[in-house]
Amino acid sequence: MIDGIFVTGTDTGVGKTRVSVALLRTLTEMGHCCIGMKPVACGCEHTPNGWRHGDALELMRASSIEVGYDEVNPYPLIEAIAPHLAARQMGVEIDIGRLSKQARELRARADIVVVEGAGGLLVPLRDKQTQVDLIATLGLPILLVVGIRLGCLNHALLSLESLLRRELPVMGWVANCCDGDMQYPDENIETLRDMLDIPLLAVAGYAPDGRDDRLAQGIRTGLTTYLANPDE
Repeated sequence: MIDGIFVTGTDTGVGKTRVSVALLRTLTEMGHCCIGMKPVACGCEHTPNGWRHGDALELMRASSIEVGYDEVNPYPLIEAIAPHLAARQMGVEIDIGRLSKQARELRARADIVVVEGAGGLLVPLRDKQTQVDLIATLGLPILLVVGIRLGCLNHALLSLESLLRRELPVMGWVANCCDGDMQYPDENIETLRDMLDIPLLAVAGYAPDGRDDRLAQGIRTGLTTYLANPDE
């Protein structure tokens, strides 16, 4: 039985939070105690309770165990820019060791922790360290969210190549139709299904309001299959 999933994406704005929330809700419905984690969040807003990010708050609402905001989002960064630059603006340095320790603590309190990354796979977190270094340190199976929009074929293939070259465990991918004006989305998904040598767990249709039964159904089916045979 796995105790965590790392959700990464082919770029920023491809639907990682949407998929992470669906994972948390589905896992809860399947009887698992789960917690969402957003290690680094850029573009936080100031509130009476401190700096907060909407993605992290969504993960907290979808979790089945209540934990503190600082545990979910250890690095709430103000500027909506690359993490290493946003951290530099605040005079802090993102410590992968600290994030790994926090993730271990959450994993000890839940059956499964869903960790949502920031931006794309190779976004820098600090000098000479990218998000993939955090992924490798955590050692969790990876779910790749592919934003179905112009450029998705190249971005998805490069992302998977990078993960496989590092011999990191990839459980599958989710196609998220995030551009309502995208031409031939189904054909692009079929191309990726043929070219990505990992399972397609679910397809999320274009839904500006976030509601899409196909995503929830696909996540449940894909999770059930994967959790039954995580090593295949």
